[in-house]
Amino acid sequence: MSQSRIAVYPTSANPPTLGHADIVCRVSRQFDHVFWAAAVNPKKQYLFTQEERLAMMMEYIRHHGLENVTVETFSGATVRYAQKCEATALVKGLRNPDDFQAEYQQALGNLGIDATIETFCLFGRPEYYGVSSSLARELALLGENIGGFVLPSVAEMVVNLLRERGA
Repeated sequence: MSQSRIAVYPTSANPPTLGHADIVCRVSRQFDHVFWAAAVNPKKQYLFTQEERLAMMMEYIRHHGLENVTVETFSGATVRYAQKCEATALVKGLRNPDDFQAEYQQALGNLGIDATIETFCLFGRPEYYGVSSSLARELALLGENIGGFVLPSVAEMVVNLLRERGA
């Protein structure tokens, strides 16, 4: 009997971008189930609430028809969340050398907690090299169009949420 291949794709995306969606789509083809998890990092300040981030992530899931992806939120050590999900893999997206350095350090720390959970890194596609949550958020706060960074439905959500907040 074969064991399910379960992966966790943690992200602090605020908002989730087309680059994040590309990674989760590609991972969903390689694993039986993927938990796309909105991390709560105490070192970061979030423009959007956990619920808002999850709703945006669900837009991508619906848009791409990803039936084997669950969207959740978690706090604490990523590897502990992966253990809870019975995952054997953590998946990280890499856009540039800076991403590699940060993810490598994190992967080493995770191995120290649970050496049975592997970290897999996927290189971002070239068309998403400059796409980041930070840039999308900054442009949105300036009232600029972020359609090149997120799905149209997510762009609409971002605009509406900022309007509600008077930003």
